[in-house]
Amino acid sequence: MREVTESELRSCFVNATRRELEQLPMPGLHETIWGEREYLGWRDPRSNRLGYMVHWRGEELIGVVVHGAPGGLRPGIAAMCSLCHSTQPATQVRMFSARLAGLDGDTGSSMGTYICDALDCSHIIRTGPPHLVTSDRIAARAESLLERVTRFTGRVERAIRES
Repeated sequence: MREVTESELRSCFVNATRRELEQLPMPGLHETIWGEREYLGWRDPRSNRLGYMVHWRGEELIGVVVHGAPGGLRPGIAAMCSLCHSTQPATQVRMFSARLAGLDGDTGSSMGTYICDALDCSHIIRTGPPHLVTSDRIAARAESLLERVTRFTGRVERAIRES
């Protein structure tokens, strides 16, 4: 992922309300290892239900605000993130929904999927046993992750444009 600035972040969200943009907490941009990110994901420290996902689609920066479901999955079972396809304890995966803006969003419509609770899929695909973290395998997983993130944000954005 290419580096982003605070002003680029504030202007890229396709489904954020004015209030969400005004209160948008900034992640540690200067601490981010951009070469090891397919997307930038972070949680709002003031609200455990809010999260943010941002990625480059060509030359355009696309961001969506996601809302975590209250509670979580039942402890003691496994769950899979639909973006990085990593199986983890269910307490580390959460249903996140993205509000659709326009007419659909005004009526409460949203779309959701199961995502790593910390929105840290880029880190997850780079950790594990040595036979699973080879450079070829990481590259393949990174490409697949970015495709799935792009598809998810594209569906949110497409719904916005069609309303």
